Amino acid sequence: MRFMIIVKANARSEAGDMPSEETLTQMGRFNEELVGAGVLLAGEGLHPSSRGARIRYQGKERVVVDGPFSETKELVAGFWLIQVKSLDEAVEWMKRAPMDDGSEVEIRRVFEMEDFGAAMTPELREQEDRLRAQVESAA
Repeated sequence: MRFMIIVKANARSEAGDMPSEETLTQMGRFNEELVGAGVLLAGEGLHPSSRGARIRYQGKERVVVDGPFSETKELVAGFWLIQVKSLDEAVEWMKRAPMDDGSEVEIRRVFEMEDFGAAMTPELREQEDRLRAQVESAA
């Protein structure tokens, strides 16, 4: 099972405050543990919302709203993508993450093709497999 770990933004991350050398060192050690255990698929931090944009889809209309966005509790500051056997295992890994006081993460399972049942026709499955192969070869 794949899980996305969403690191919630806070006032510091939205201000663009960069982590200290100590924090980066701790995070590097934690990421090495994830890699060593074979569970890390990806993980990155994100720039503050002031450097981003949102697009609202209203019928055929597209409304672009430039950051910053006011509600930091609704924003994402970074993520990990991990592959583990269960939600419980994902929780145990993230309990070990070197996060500051007040930091918060959200753990969400990523949909797999099987989750879509009969709606995932053989043609759609082939398309998905082809696209994933193209992405992997481009990386």
